[in-house]
Amino acid sequence: MAYKFVDNYRERGARKKLVELLKSRGIEDENVLKAIGKVPRHFFFDETFWNQAYKDIAFPIGDGQTISQPYTVAYQSELLHIKKGDKVLEIGTGSGYQTCILMELGARVFTIERQENIYNRTIQVLPGMGYRPTFYCGDGSKGIAEHAPYDKIIVTAGAPLVPEILLKQLKIGGILVIPVGDEKTQKMVTVIRVSETDYDKIVLDTFRFVPLVGDQAW
Repeated sequence: MAYKFVDNYRERGARKKLVELLKSRGIEDENVLKAIGKVPRHFFFDETFWNQAYKDIAFPIGDGQTISQPYTVAYQSELLHIKKGDKVLEIGTGSGYQTCILMELGARVFTIERQENIYNRTIQVLPGMGYRPTFYCGDGSKGIAEHAPYDKIIVTAGAPLVPEILLKQLKIGGILVIPVGDEKTQKMVTVIRVSETDYDKIVLDTFRFVPLVGDQAW
């Protein structure tokens, strides 16, 4: 993990190219594109691999986890329709890259990571970059009930189903974005809570995430 926070013209130029690539792939939300253009993704890589940071690929970060592909991060972020001040629950902190994008969009982020090694790295890196979400280490499949309800919930790992417990932590009018499928591929699903008991579900494109592990998942 990189702790030398150096961001010069080369990296900034690479981010501009990445933003243009994401535009060409259909990302339209200007706020999401600005956030992608601002957050230095190379800070989440060991310096040995900085040349991989602005490719539109996922990359291993240890313990069987990856930093998500920029397109995937932008895609999920766009579906959330973040408004400044939104309370957002992120299931699967991982490297913290998605966390930073959410915070650049103006969200108040509560983020939970199951893997203790990854959690311990991320809680060092993000504050050094100036991002201070509320961190938790634990089973994200059960959410964080003590801070519910949330305006938005994002799940950054593939689940076999939409956990009921997460739906109950969503505000009426709130949005949950979660990849649902088997352990190889998932469909991105958006769920909108329309009342105490009713939800609208929209099934979108196919992705491949690491599995969501926990009491309410695999």
